[in-house]
Amino acid sequence: MELKIAFLQLIPGKDQEENLNKGIEACRRAKEMDADIALFPEMWNDGYYLPQVPDALEALAITKESAFVEEFRALALELQMAIGITFLEKNPKGEKPLNSVVFFDRTGKEILHYSKVHTCAFDLEKVLAPGEDFYVTDLDFGRGTVRFGSMICFDREFPESARILMLKGAELILHPNACPMEINRLAALRTRAYENMVAVATCNYAAGQPDCNGHSVLFDGVPWLPDEPGVRDMCVLECPGDEGVYVAALDLDQLRGHRSRDVMGDKYRRVSTYGPLIEKA
Repeated sequence: MELKIAFLQLIPGKDQEENLNKGIEACRRAKEMDADIALFPEMWNDGYYLPQVPDALEALAITKESAFVEEFRALALELQMAIGITFLEKNPKGEKPLNSVVFFDRTGKEILHYSKVHTCAFDLEKVLAPGEDFYVTDLDFGRGTVRFGSMICFDREFPESARILMLKGAELILHPNACPMEINRLAALRTRAYENMVAVATCNYAAGQPDCNGHSVLFDGVPWLPDEPGVRDMCVLECPGDEGVYVAALDLDQLRGHRSRDVMGDKYRRVSTYGPLIEKA
């Protein structure tokens, strides 16, 4: 059984309205390519633009009930295709905005809402509040279901992000992104997939967006197969830098077979020795 993932590797427009229209067009293209889910790069509503002046930042922040987000709920239902839409979120607690993603299934139902835990507080994201937890849920895509969670960009650099998602049952991690995908960041994603026996799908902005270069990628989490000698490349798709909608198929049966046989993930962890990981600094 295959799950087809569309990577909307785009360059944002001049404002939110243009991004809305461009995003809708990209989702329609993904559906034409038989995608089961379409994933946007990080903070699509404003093209990852982060003013450092609070009033200007707040003016760009939207709620998950906003017309912008609701358009993608309606579109998911219309297209019968899941959509992961990213946005600068107005914080419901009245604090600094959040860097968020909401996933709608093919019926338009909200199934997951995640805010970036590991914000880049050393840089432009110092004006944002961090998220509080990692979540997983089941996505019914018609031919079957897959259990997935999300992390966003810099979350990738912390093994705990993917590990927690795996421990909560994730088979797939959907990962919006906005940074240069070079050999080391790609290696980190490959490692998260390998050590947790999960698939990792990263959607980046295309080359032409400042500090981005495309190279959206899918690692399927299966480094070897019982009936094949040696090892295999877990990279199912690595996009070029060009703007476009790219679709890759994840073989869920193959992934589940690997998870049932192999020794990675949580099978041989020694939790009693991991105290320093949870001790407060």
